[in-house]
Amino acid sequence: MENKMIEFYDFGQIVIASKKYVGDLIIFPDRIQDRWWRKVGHQLCVGDIRDVVEEKPEVLVVGTGYSGLLRVLPETKDYLKSKGIELIAERTSKACETYNRLSKSRRVVAALHLTC
Repeated sequence: MENKMIEFYDFGQIVIASKKYVGDLIIFPDRIQDRWWRKVGHQLCVGDIRDVVEEKPEVLVVGTGYSGLLRVLPETKDYLKSKGIELIAERTSKACETYNRLSKSRRVVAALHLTC
């Protein structure tokens, strides 16, 4: 499994494995889903992470944005817990650090909001 390390993040942009992205994205162990859209802009709903759950990660790291405006809904937290997936939700700059650290030893998916 090839780790996709985050090399740089700032408001509205991220560099992963030498490639620049300018939209929200999900980093899976084997691919990156760019242009990730949520059903409701600043809320993370269960439907927004169905692909993530199918991957069966140990951990989902959610980047809540530069200022932390993305909110993980309580039912989404409960759903992840019921699937045995640990949730870590923090501002995207910190989430990038957490993802890089955890992905070295665990099966991790990161869902990152790059603005707000």
